[in-house]
Amino acid sequence: MGLSSQVTLRPATIADALMLASWDREPHVIACSSDDPEAEVAFGGIEWTTEIAGSTDDSHYVIAEVAGVPVGVTHVCDPHTEQTHYWGEIEPGLRAIDIWIGPPEWLGRGVGTQMMTQMIERCFAAPDVTGIVIDPLNSNTGAHRFYRRLGFTIVGRRRFDEDDCLVMRLEKADWPVPARASPV
Repeated sequence: MGLSSQVTLRPATIADALMLASWDREPHVIACSSDDPEAEVAFGGIEWTTEIAGSTDDSHYVIAEVAGVPVGVTHVCDPHTEQTHYWGEIEPGLRAIDIWIGPPEWLGRGVGTQMMTQMIERCFAAPDVTGIVIDPLNSNTGAHRFYRRLGFTIVGRRRFDEDDCLVMRLEKADWPVPARASPV
């Protein structure tokens, strides 16, 4: 089923916290955030009000909407400067992006492709940004295919806390990728 409307992006607000918490209980969101078969909530149960209130220029959330209906969320950070140092020692000039679709009925409709394309464009619009890194779970082979279609290349496997991830990277010089991305 194709997407007939354009995805638009807006900053997340505290008013989005309950919606994000409900999305974190969706099985497909849990599966993209953890390999733990017993997990009942994604991302370790983020407290969204606190998370959004703590947004900064170097770590913030963006809501994706179609015709005013929230369908997904993106987290963008500067992995060199963000407070948690999740990425450890990493060079400046990068952005890290996470995206996920909330309501399951929006899966497979091109929302993810539009979200990621728009976020890549936003990141690369900054003159000091030279690359983008992502860290899907190593078990999430569908995400690996999706990101490769967008031009990301594999850097290697890495553990982030308990998560076995596949780090991938897209260089500004390699964007845009020729039109070969299919809706995800």
